[in-house]
Amino acid sequence: MGSQKNLKFLIYGKTGMIGGMLGKLCEKQGIPFEYGKARLEDRSQLLSDMAGVNPTHVLNAAGATGTPNADWCEFNKLETIRSNVVGVLNLADVCEEKGVLLLHFGSGCIYDYDSEHPMGSGVGFTEQHRSNYDGSFYSKTKGMVEDLLGEYKNICVLRVKMPLISDLNHPRNIIKKLLGYEKVVNIPNSMAVLDELLPMAIEMAKRNCKGIWNFTNPGVISHNELLQLYKKYVDPALTWTNFTLEDQRKVLAAARCNNELDSSKLKREFPELLSVRESLIKYVFEPNTKNV
Repeated sequence: MGSQKNLKFLIYGKTGMIGGMLGKLCEKQGIPFEYGKARLEDRSQLLSDMAGVNPTHVLNAAGATGTPNADWCEFNKLETIRSNVVGVLNLADVCEEKGVLLLHFGSGCIYDYDSEHPMGSGVGFTEQHRSNYDGSFYSKTKGMVEDLLGEYKNICVLRVKMPLISDLNHPRNIIKKLLGYEKVVNIPNSMAVLDELLPMAIEMAKRNCKGIWNFTNPGVISHNELLQLYKKYVDPALTWTNFTLEDQRKVLAAARCNNELDSSKLKREFPELLSVRESLIKYVFEPNTKNV
């Protein structure tokens, strides 16, 4: 493993949740880093970032997820393509040309439960499965770009799904989103507890890990279980209402996918990786416990 002194990270996605957290982790670990200035779709700007920073690794957490949610992508398809497809391929291509490892934060929202991976079966989608879901434009771009990224040698794709962090007020935190909804569907999903996972991403860059990785905690958790934990640790007065997937579809511009990702590859690399429920309690809920 290269020593800290020889590391220099170039990070994209400064204003995003993951990009912001990566910068803080680098500061904490004393890893030299700079945030990229380029728009990913502008190759000449990318080349000038690379020349100016001369990084050992590029970490990409930039991309269009849509604000306030993925429905934005349905109405802004060209911006979504530029950001999630053109930009990402451009960055991968420049990194390949320069021989620099790219750690790209992709998405696990490219599958939906099916007959071979039924809900509640414990059988998750592995890194080898091709995307089976393009019901939202966001998911469609993520699945397509991942297929193409597979051709690049110098890349590590980390598939994040439903990110959770200890900052319960962060607008991108799944918990914050759920609390803001009038009604929630109660379906088990794979989720990523970033307070535990992002230090592993930095370690993966140091280890020069490559290929595709399901970057979620092992197991699944349903929205109700998540809200029950919130009620237990944070707000005993919390109440919520469920509705069905059919009802949810009526209020969204695009359907959402639900799935379990198999994170055994990540678990082999980091045997200390906690299950989603244990990780949530340790990293998200216990630090936010109100003394009631």
